[in-house]
Amino acid sequence: MTALARLVRTTSFKLSLITITVFIGLSLFLFQFISSNTDALMREQVVQTVDADVNGLTEPYAFGGITGLAQAIERRVRQPNANLYLLVDFAGNLIAGNISHLPTAVLDKADGEIHFVNYQRLSEAVEGEAAMPETYEAVVRVFKLPGNFRLLVGRDLEEQSRLHGLLGDALKLWLAGMVVLAVAVWFFISRRILKRMDGMTRSSQHIMAGDLSQRLEVTGSGDEFDRLAISLNQMLERIEELLKGLKEVSDNIAHDLKTPLTRMRGRVEEALRERQTEPELREALEETLVETDELINTFNALLRIARVEAGSEGVHMERLPLHSIAEDLCELYEPVAEDQGVLFHSSVDADLCVMGDRQLLSQALANLIENALKYGRPYNPETPAEVSVRLYQRGQSALLEVADNGTGIPATEVERVCERFVRLDNSRSEPGSGLGLALIKAVAGVHHGQLELTSGEPGLVARLVLPLVSDVKGGGDSGDTREQRVQSATS
Repeated sequence: MTALARLVRTTSFKLSLITITVFIGLSLFLFQFISSNTDALMREQVVQTVDADVNGLTEPYAFGGITGLAQAIERRVRQPNANLYLLVDFAGNLIAGNISHLPTAVLDKADGEIHFVNYQRLSEAVEGEAAMPETYEAVVRVFKLPGNFRLLVGRDLEEQSRLHGLLGDALKLWLAGMVVLAVAVWFFISRRILKRMDGMTRSSQHIMAGDLSQRLEVTGSGDEFDRLAISLNQMLERIEELLKGLKEVSDNIAHDLKTPLTRMRGRVEEALRERQTEPELREALEETLVETDELINTFNALLRIARVEAGSEGVHMERLPLHSIAEDLCELYEPVAEDQGVLFHSSVDADLCVMGDRQLLSQALANLIENALKYGRPYNPETPAEVSVRLYQRGQSALLEVADNGTGIPATEVERVCERFVRLDNSRSEPGSGLGLALIKAVAGVHHGQLELTSGEPGLVARLVLPLVSDVKGGGDSGDTREQRVQSATS
């Protein structure tokens, strides 16, 4: 009973019930339409047949009078058809015909118009005198002849009644078959839908219990349930990735921030415990302030990555000439590279436009250049460090490429190095938080692009691949000066 109650409460049952009701209503309407039109057509044919019989009796009556008319009626009565004839005298005595009983009012009203009457057949009255003769329906015309004779010409409606019966039986069979088929289809569909829904419910319960590896079943039929399951599975995969990333970020934060916080606490305790001069205390406070700024910058970078990945506030998309961003940053970092003794090269193709956020793209390119300047040092100290920046087109994409001749990244670490807080310098001897490439990857994602890291043999080649747009209408280079754009790019 529980399973049946569940089936009755399903949407498929309600839809099936509505469908059956509509089909029954349409079937009844169609039957009524066909029946009424068939009746009208058959009645018209019957009237035409009666009129033809009346015309056929005119000639025998004209040449033979009542006798000739009676003889013509007798000949026609002996023919196997549904025509009806009755000829009586002024007293109502039968002269010729095949009708045994007829309401008296019909003969009295001899106006020649069409009348529907009930009658009894003469043959049945003779053969079954003990039994009550059956009554039939007919269409008749009654005429009054000279000498007060009455002539009735008509046609039996039994064929029309049979057709009504056949249509009624067909309707009953059609409705019964339709109901049985609809119930069978509803039962099959309901069980199938319930089975799929039960599977989804079980998977959802496992997921709510904490098993994020569970996925909804995809049967491969391509129906709406499969499409829904595929979409939900993609959502679950994304949620699992985000939760996994959140766990890794939490672990990395605990690992990477514990050391500077411990160092700050130790420095403060040492300053409080030992009697130090004012300059020494000031130096301790300044060192603590520097590390505090580094922690704040780390948290700001984490927030920035989270906002970029979520595509939330602060992301303003417009058509941008990418070459202007690259030229501005190359001009900014060229003197910085010169001060560090790094050979800096740039090659920028013009008229490469993308849809993006100027500040995010500027920050991503700035991070790539800073990483190359910081870590792109060759093994041999006598070999000068080189950094090159290129902007060029490949197919329908614009490539911002930053290459160095340093030690590069091992092939096994290429995927991992883009994760948050991952640094190949395990000793943490170089300043940084390990969030630069993670931010660049997030910026590439929000611009429907990607970050490619390949070996430059030697060194590392980092490419920011972005989809091109055809022109710069409605956006592009703003009215800001180059100095204002450079300041915005590095803010």
